[in-house]
Amino acid sequence: MIFKYQTGEEIKKGDRVLFHGEAGQIEFVASEPGDPIIDWHIKEDGGGIMILELGPKLFGRVFIPGDQLDETEDLQFVGRGGST
Repeated sequence: MIFKYQTGEEIKKGDRVLFHGEAGQIEFVASEPGDPIIDWHIKEDGGGIMILELGPKLFGRVFIPGDQLDETEDLQFVGRGGST
């Protein structure tokens, strides 16, 4: 299962993003089993992505189920890589 931003780029762990205008990073992509946390999100939500906020804490972390990504207009791809 591959998740994509509205602009068509594949969502990958470590991507720098803006979520509701706040700087964030993709903490993990729950699409392939192998980690207990990822496995749980795949079982419960059908997969998705976890965003970690990098700036002042307004949301901290947020999980977006894969079936809601097409509707998530406030998620913007900024670039690949970076550190938390």
